[in-house]
Amino acid sequence: MTEHNFEHMRRAMVASQLRTTGVNDPRVVAAMGAVPRERFVPDDRITVAYADALVPLGNGRQLNTPMSLGRLLTEARPREDDQALVIGAATGYAAAVLARMVRSVVAVEEDAALAAAAKAALKGTNAKLVEGPLAKGYKKGAPYDLILIDGAVELISDALVDQLAERGRLVAAILDNGVARISIGRRGGGGFGTVAVADAASAILPGFEKPRGFTF
Repeated sequence: MTEHNFEHMRRAMVASQLRTTGVNDPRVVAAMGAVPRERFVPDDRITVAYADALVPLGNGRQLNTPMSLGRLLTEARPREDDQALVIGAATGYAAAVLARMVRSVVAVEEDAALAAAAKAALKGTNAKLVEGPLAKGYKKGAPYDLILIDGAVELISDALVDQLAERGRLVAAILDNGVARISIGRRGGGGFGTVAVADAASAILPGFEKPRGFTF
């Protein structure tokens, strides 16, 4: 595969996976059209870097689909002066895309191998990689104007809500009866609430499971 091939695949991704699925924020489209996704997948998966599918990364983790990330970012409405937090950095792709649109990004990853890959891939950007439990976020950098959970979760941890600035936004794919629904949440007046906007296949992140009730 050549750089020209990847550029063609990137344009095709924008045309067929983003523009046709409600990813209509010009800044999101431009950022995803500029970041070379092939640099964020394992070498043996490079030919499917732009496929409309989850990309296995090892240890049960996957790289989110372009459409899912595009919808999350569109609902998030990133602003140039935002201080953002990415949960589930994986190999760093979402953080690299978001870093082109906001003032600064902190990306959290708990898998040591993925964190190392993301740290290397994010060199030279305004994104900082932090290794630690996903559900705990990164309190030291709070408050955040925007939190992007790049994957599907059953619940949003109180720790992350607490790290949102007043009127801050949080986007995630929230699992509802096994279906991942792109949702936007806002913090204000001492409360936090989310609204689902669309269904989307999304990589499931560890550490955000609902407590299971006792059964015999």
